Amino acid sequence: MPPAIRTDDLVKEYGDVRALDGLSLTVPEGSFFGLLGPNGAGKTTFINTLVGLARKTGGTAEVFGHDVEDDYQQARDAIGLAPQEFNVDRFFPIREVLLHKAGYHGVPEAQAERRARDALETVGLDGKAETRFDWLSGGMKRRFMLARAMVTDPDLLILDEPTAGVDVELRHDLWEVIRGLNDDGTTVLLTTHYIEEAERLCDEVAIVDSGRKVTVATPDELTERGTDTVTLTLAAPATAIPDIAGGEIDDVTLDGDTVTLRAASGSEAVPVAVRRLEDAGHRVVDVDISRTSLEEVFVNMTRTEDSDDEQEVVA
Repeated sequence: MPPAIRTDDLVKEYGDVRALDGLSLTVPEGSFFGLLGPNGAGKTTFINTLVGLARKTGGTAEVFGHDVEDDYQQARDAIGLAPQEFNVDRFFPIREVLLHKAGYHGVPEAQAERRARDALETVGLDGKAETRFDWLSGGMKRRFMLARAMVTDPDLLILDEPTAGVDVELRHDLWEVIRGLNDDGTTVLLTTHYIEEAERLCDEVAIVDSGRKVTVATPDELTERGTDTVTLTLAAPATAIPDIAGGEIDDVTLDGDTVTLRAASGSEAVPVAVRRLEDAGHRVVDVDISRTSLEEVFVNMTRTEDSDDEQEVVA
């Protein structure tokens, strides 16, 4: 069985701007896959290329083995898209919008009625079926975008910033809906600026920058690439920074009775640091380890990419 998404050396140019610069990516069928990157990284262009809103300049892109241009209809029928923008016909009740969407993809009328009803119920809008889109609150509009993506019963659900601008409670509600769809076998591709969203939901995460792939890994693997912050509280203030750096321990600072250090693995660094402090005559009374967040890793990796690009330009 082919993967849900496979791109090879995908390029998209807008005049002199190269929005996608040889992006090669594979999203396994049934996975929950995150796509992270700063503004302008190429995430939305990548999505637009998959759904036929942008024609690639070079390379290949397939959805379940269907080329997104040569086999456009098969590829597009497999995708349910919830874009960041509210691109909805605002003059019809939302139930009718769902029926039009299903009909466009060839879903028979009776089946479309059932799917529309089920989609609205799943996102908690079953009592708003005859309401126009414009009359919905901001949170309800986000729910409806997900319902519209679901109504064709897609094998691949693409969500572009699906919880942007919603409150915390609604964000968690939408997480539950999306996670349930994935548990039922739907492949999910998620772009988000909420790092917590990627950590909570995704099996794997691709970080992209300047239209290129920086890395692909699980959230746990990415956080392991960062460094932990270890804070040790001494029984009495120290008069000078203890000489405990070395090995994995570095960036040691002192603030009264508090020693702070950085290490690749905080749990491994603690016994070493405590032993060195005790050998120097200090007694440790408390230890705290702050693990690296995915957000820190993301910022560091994209910043490194920017620095490398600047060096290449200067050279």
